[in-house]
Amino acid sequence: MEILQVVLQVLLGITSLLLTMLILLHKGRGGGLSDMFGGGVTSNLGASGVAERNLNRITVILALLWITCIVILGLITKFDAGL
Repeated sequence: MEILQVVLQVLLGITSLLLTMLILLHKGRGGGLSDMFGGGVTSNLGASGVAERNLNRITVILALLWITCIVILGLITKFDAGL
């Protein structure tokens, strides 16, 4: 059980970093903090509908994996404390 817990903790750390990077890659929608720091300047160089959809899909899948790791680690911790 300890090996599974260590693997999940490493996976949680990796997915946390990747999820942070992917969220920062998203295009700002305007009116928020992204405008305050210069995100209001529009640039069409990297803007692609397909690329944005793929980035959204990858982000959602990674977020689901992140949440799954947290739930499983919580269950392991809860049931290990009872033993």
